[in-house]
Amino acid sequence: MSIKGKLTSELSSLIDRQVTVKTTLGDIFTGKVVAIEFPEFHVCLADAIDGNGEKYPRVIIRGEVVAEIFRKEKPFDLKGLAERLEKLFPNMVKYYEEARVITVMDRVRVTEQGVVDGTGLVADKVKKVYDTYVEELKEKM
Repeated sequence: MSIKGKLTSELSSLIDRQVTVKTTLGDIFTGKVVAIEFPEFHVCLADAIDGNGEKYPRVIIRGEVVAEIFRKEKPFDLKGLAERLEKLFPNMVKYYEEARVITVMDRVRVTEQGVVDGTGLVADKVKKVYDTYVEELKEKM
């Protein structure tokens, strides 16, 4: 994966996550990322709070003033989940790092949110593995 692709993947993983954005103007905003526009890196935050405690339903920060973006929570380890699924479904699991998607038997799609496509026994087994994996991650925290 190229460096540009890796950065895009990392920024995409911020969608629906709590972050703090510092700007080159000295402003600080904390909120949930609802959109990032590429390649300009404009960021839209929902339920944002600025450095003075003011609350805003939406804040759009232009890419040219974004200095830093901080994510407090650890990113979900999809690669680890893919390795776990590989034990149950040998040679039938593909992990697409840039898209942050796992496919099982080319029929079941899994993201950080869980099983997003697929039905039947395979999808049910994948969901059980996902749920167990998520619980184990929560226990480690």
